[in-house]
Amino acid sequence: MKISTKGRYALRLMLDLAVHDTGTPISLKDTARRQQISEKYLEQIISLLNRAGFVKSIRGAQGGYLLTRSPEEYTVGEILRLTEGDLAPVGCVGENPEGCGRKEGCATVVIWEKILEAVNSVVDGITLADMVSWQEQNREI
Repeated sequence: MKISTKGRYALRLMLDLAVHDTGTPISLKDTARRQQISEKYLEQIISLLNRAGFVKSIRGAQGGYLLTRSPEEYTVGEILRLTEGDLAPVGCVGENPEGCGRKEGCATVVIWEKILEAVNSVVDGITLADMVSWQEQNREI
């Protein structure tokens, strides 16, 4: 399994909104500049995050985006699943597994299920607040 740029950039976008949260909307242009990501690409990602209720849009000259919840309430897993879909390493495991006639007697399916469990455990155990803390620690180095 490989996380696409959409998933990676969504995490960076959410982190940027959390780190720079002062209670006033944050412009996508500023985030694009800080993160060195195309504003056009971020527009696609923020639209997805907005529709899912992860962020809210404020219109106008002083407009931009705000998180709808505190950073402690977002997990990396939910952000990645929104942008990437199921995090399963192969199609025969996960939320909506593909049908496979060999699954019943397949020894390798155990490996794929264990990988999925491990990935889910990691990404569901990390919050946006954890990422903010790590970001702040990196600034001190």
